[in-house]
Amino acid sequence: MKKLFIVLLSFFAFQVSAQDFAPVDKSVMDIAYYPSGAHRAGFAKTADEKAALMPRVRITYSRPLVNDREIFGNLVKYNEPWRLGANESTEVIFYSPVKIGESVLAAGRYSLYCTPSEDSWTLKVHPNVDGWGSYGYDESKDLASVSAVPTTSEKNIEALSITMYKADSGQVHIKVGWANSIAEFPITVL
Repeated sequence: MKKLFIVLLSFFAFQVSAQDFAPVDKSVMDIAYYPSGAHRAGFAKTADEKAALMPRVRITYSRPLVNDREIFGNLVKYNEPWRLGANESTEVIFYSPVKIGESVLAAGRYSLYCTPSEDSWTLKVHPNVDGWGSYGYDESKDLASVSAVPTTSEKNIEALSITMYKADSGQVHIKVGWANSIAEFPITVL
C-alpha cells in the first residue's frame, strides 16, 4: 500500500509540473536587430566595437511557415492589415528617434503592421503594443507609414523572415521575406 501511495504521489507531482510549460508554438518567435550583431555588444573588446554594436532597432515577431499554402492574396489578404507575422502583433523598439516616410518617431516601443496589395506593401507603425494579431489595429492611430514594391524571390522562403541592414543610401532597410515575396522598407535612424 505504501508503494502504491508513493507511485500515485509521484504521478500526480509529475502531472502538476508538466502543466507548467506551454507546448512549442508552430510559429516560433524570433528577434531581428539593427545592427545585426547588436545582441553580441556585451562581448565587444573595445569601446568603439561596443558602440558600433549597440542596438538601434529591434523587431520581435513570430515566424509562420508556408506549409504548402498560398500566402499573399489568400492567407494574408490583399488590402487588409496584417500583423507582419503570426500570433502576437509584431513589436519594434527604436532606441533613438527614426524617420519613417514623412514622420519622425521618438525612441520607444511600437507595433508594426503591413497592408500588402498585389503591387505594393505598406508598413505601418502603430502605438498599441501587446496585442494579438490585427485585432487592436486602428488605421486612424497610425503614427508613420512607408510603402515598398515587393520583388519575387528566386527561391521559396518557408519561414517568414525579417532582417535589417544599412543600404547604400545610408538608410536602414527593414527587409521582409515570405513565400516568394520580398519587400524592403527604408527608415532613417536619427
